[in-house]
Amino acid sequence: MDDLKIRKDGRAGRITFSRPKALNALSHDMAKALHQALIEWKEDDEVELVIIDAEGERAFCAGGDIAAVYQAAINGNHVEGQQFFFDEYRMNAEIANYPKPVVSFMQGFVMGGGVGVGGHASHRIVGNSTRIAMPESGIGLVPDVGGSWLLARAPGNMGEYLMLTADRMGPGDAIKAGFADTFIPEAEWPALIEQLVQSADLSILKGQTPPEAPLSEGDFSAYAGANTADIVSALETAGDEAALKAIRRNSPLSMAAGLRLVREARHDSKVEESLAREYRFTHRATEKGDFVEGVRAQVIDKDRNPQWKADASPVAVDDILATLGPEELHFNA
Repeated sequence: MDDLKIRKDGRAGRITFSRPKALNALSHDMAKALHQALIEWKEDDEVELVIIDAEGERAFCAGGDIAAVYQAAINGNHVEGQQFFFDEYRMNAEIANYPKPVVSFMQGFVMGGGVGVGGHASHRIVGNSTRIAMPESGIGLVPDVGGSWLLARAPGNMGEYLMLTADRMGPGDAIKAGFADTFIPEAEWPALIEQLVQSADLSILKGQTPPEAPLSEGDFSAYAGANTADIVSALETAGDEAALKAIRRNSPLSMAAGLRLVREARHDSKVEESLAREYRFTHRATEKGDFVEGVRAQVIDKDRNPQWKADASPVAVDDILATLGPEELHFNA
């Protein structure tokens, strides 16, 4: 397919995002094709490792292509979104549990759906331009694609900070937060990929000292609060206007549910548990949450002025994160 180049090259399976003008946004068809390639290569002895990279300088993948989900939802079709998230999350789990090495080269913007692809690889390479974020609360979603699993494993309460503010991590912070493993200047990537294709020798992935990690030096004690209101109160006391400004832009329901997802993910033993919990929210998001309004404001009309209306009470969070019964996310063949 034009948006995703899938091929075997030497000893590697190669997957390259190839829609740079759209910041390599991940569509439903791309997610399914990526997953299918991984399934086929699992038993293919010619494929010793998988390399995932992207064309263009601006983005590895800036998120999921959600315009189709929005359009279906405003026409009363909520199944479109449910199927997209269902297939995407199963693909995320495939990457996280893949029996062969998966090497991701993540330049530029890596957000949402991009984190779900590159952030679960066994060998995650970042460069100078890398900017990683989970900005879902700004469009009425929650940190999904296994994002709650990754955020939960960031040191201290940094995960809550990243979820609530959608702040962007440079390469140093991405490594400190557990979203990446190795810093290698991007100019070296083409030759490195060619060596991997020829040798499948992962020992050549020798990292260099990453740039500074200013976020990781921050004080995230305010984010230990029991709920969003407590965190906002602590930030107001501390006079952290930058964080407060970011938080006030987001959907209250998304932040309340996201906070719970991150904290519950700390007790998970595998990413599938976190993905299944995230899916409960996204399965209902177009019908019950702020998703449609968030996408309208940020992506469709681009007025950047969402009118959040969803109830964000504890009862509402319980409701949108309640079990889906027979529609729960599963990982069966």
